[in-house]
Amino acid sequence: MDTQQNDDIRSRIRTIPDFPKPGILFRDITTLLLDAEGLKLTIDRMAAQVEGPVDLVAGVEARGFLFGAALAVQLGTGVLLIRKDGKLPGATVAEDYALEYGTDRIAIHADAVAPGARVLLVDDLIATGGTARAAVRLLRKVGAEVVQASFVVDLPDLGGADALRSDGITVSSLVAFEGH
Repeated sequence: MDTQQNDDIRSRIRTIPDFPKPGILFRDITTLLLDAEGLKLTIDRMAAQVEGPVDLVAGVEARGFLFGAALAVQLGTGVLLIRKDGKLPGATVAEDYALEYGTDRIAIHADAVAPGARVLLVDDLIATGGTARAAVRLLRKVGAEVVQASFVVDLPDLGGADALRSDGITVSSLVAFEGH
């Protein structure tokens, strides 16, 4: 879907300048979440962008849980939680990824995904793509087929969506904002 067609969703996303540090334009989706009509439009349009059947929707902590769960209900699938390491009980599989200063780690339950499952990866925003790419590696590690990644917001200047595409993932988003 052409991100220019979603001005009604874009207008519900607040921009907060200089957060969390000077020069950053923070795209705040909490205003979208507060708007029942806007939230419904967002989920409906994200669902419409899904190409082909999916077996499971994987939501990335934490805002990806919100959009992922709503999409899973609409698509008739379960939802898989991709969490920060140490937050899940039981046996887990984890993946490290680089941050600006250091590393972080995400995890899923070891038995959460059947080998060959077609998975839709969901988060609220794609920026540099570090977390999303780690999630793809993690899902592939357990034998899942990541068929698509879906985001409400893309920050294309930061290159994350293009990085996912270079990993062989179909990427969709509803709105794009210039800058970071």
